[in-house]
Amino acid sequence: MKGLVIRSPWIELILEGKKSWEIRGSNTKIRGPVVLIKSGSGKVFGEVNIVDSKALSLEDYQTNKKYHCIESEDAVQLPYKKTYAWVIDDPKIYKEPIPYKHPMGAIIWVNLPESIF
Repeated sequence: MKGLVIRSPWIELILEGKKSWEIRGSNTKIRGPVVLIKSGSGKVFGEVNIVDSKALSLEDYQTNKKYHCIESEDAVQLPYKKTYAWVIDDPKIYKEPIPYKHPMGAIIWVNLPESIF
């Protein structure tokens, strides 16, 4: 299973269903279920489905705060040279976070064994 590393407070907003775009500086071809890892915690906190990835213009970014939860005052420019919205849905929070061993060098994705779930 693929694990996506996300910082706080964004991971909480995603799992609460308040954020449906994860803003990234690269595209992803990954679709379907992925688990969410809270950056620095060594734990998996829930899961979502990645349903799309789309390039954003500055106007897209500025007019869609309800999806990415970044204040419009902070949106005077795109956060990355090429900015993408990874569109996610169906968030599920685990009752108890699941610990895992974080591999050295993993920054965005972690390949997790099915046995930990």
